Amino acid sequence: MAVNYTFATISLILCFIFSLELSSAALVQQQPLVLKYHNGPLLKGRFSVNLIWYGKFTPTQRSIIVDFIQSLTSSRASQPSVSSWWKITEGYKGGASTLLVGKQILHENYPFGKNLKNSHLIGLTSKPNNGLNSIDIILTAQDVAVEGLCMRCGSHGSTGRVGPQKAYIWVGNAATQCPGQCAWPFYQPMYGPQTPPLVAPNGDIGVDGMIINLATLLAGTVTNPFSNGYFQGSSTAPLEAVSACTGIFGTGAYPGYPGSVLVDKVSGASYNANGVNGRKYLLPAMWDPKKSACATLV
Repeated sequence: MAVNYTFATISLILCFIFSLELSSAALVQQQPLVLKYHNGPLLKGRFSVNLIWYGKFTPTQRSIIVDFIQSLTSSRASQPSVSSWWKITEGYKGGASTLLVGKQILHENYPFGKNLKNSHLIGLTSKPNNGLNSIDIILTAQDVAVEGLCMRCGSHGSTGRVGPQKAYIWVGNAATQCPGQCAWPFYQPMYGPQTPPLVAPNGDIGVDGMIINLATLLAGTVTNPFSNGYFQGSSTAPLEAVSACTGIFGTGAYPGYPGSVLVDKVSGASYNANGVNGRKYLLPAMWDPKKSACATLV
């Protein structure tokens, strides 16, 4: 079963649950957000991340995403860092999830064409292997239309109904199709409050938007890989580690406003995490099980 990530929809409908205290002042107290653990296996330990590039990506675009994956477990970046953000996943049952860049496969000749169905995405993944812990990430270029793109910005699921299961992720570059849906806050949203867009930290609205969606799906994959891990609500439309906190990037966030983040003095780009090779990224808040709250880096 695949879990879809509808970034724009969730980001504009942030749910705050309140309880009413019966007192003379009729005070309203916000209840803590809790993601329930459903006793299923999580992806803990070392995993190889295979990047499957479908369509044409420039070398710079590929390096932005590769550097992000490498930043997840690197201690070389200054604070606040991507690795500090990823470290929050260690608070979920089972400890650390160490992700390392594995194979990179380029499909620049569009073997399934430029209009993909969900079955094509599964066809691009490799078979499960008992001896190799890996996650396949399918990244589709901006001229590739994927079934449901714009209604969702990406998804994660698993293959292998009998025997070993393997997790996979799909993220699409929506720069020319629906940036207002899948590249916010770097692009004006299609609906809701019209706050000014932020400057993308790597100068590419489409790929910087993909980073936000990829971060969301990676966290969801390791903490809810087979629809029986950590989530709130229905297993068919769950709120997961990051999607439960969608739209929050810094302190003071509210629907339509990403919150207070850092700004590069030279480029004017907005970010909240440092990565390897001098990269900067804007990462969404993640639910911290130790605090039962959405945690941001700034």
